[in-house]
Amino acid sequence: MIIRLVKMTFRTEEVDRFQVLFQGWAPRIRRSPGCRYLELWHDARDPRVFFTHSHWDGPADLEHYRTSAVFSEVWPVVKTMFDAPAEAWSVDVAYRSEDAPPIGTVLS
Repeated sequence: MIIRLVKMTFRTEEVDRFQVLFQGWAPRIRRSPGCRYLELWHDARDPRVFFTHSHWDGPADLEHYRTSAVFSEVWPVVKTMFDAPAEAWSVDVAYRSEDAPPIGTVLS
């Protein structure tokens, strides 16, 4: 499994628009083959900064998404709203406490 984090910094005037668009795109992204989990995080200090947090079965699934029709629709629109280049990381869990909920659990 791959955990993918993408940091996006938007121009202030694009923040609300991005959030509305993401709500429409999220179900389609989540239905991509191999996508097991998707969240949108909002930075606690900078209202222009968001992160996507997603889990993928493997590298081939993530690459398939990056060449999919959904991505080719989403990315050209999103990148025009950026105030800084996006940053992305593919990571593995290095340590997990015994009392942590299963990966992908939505906490309330």
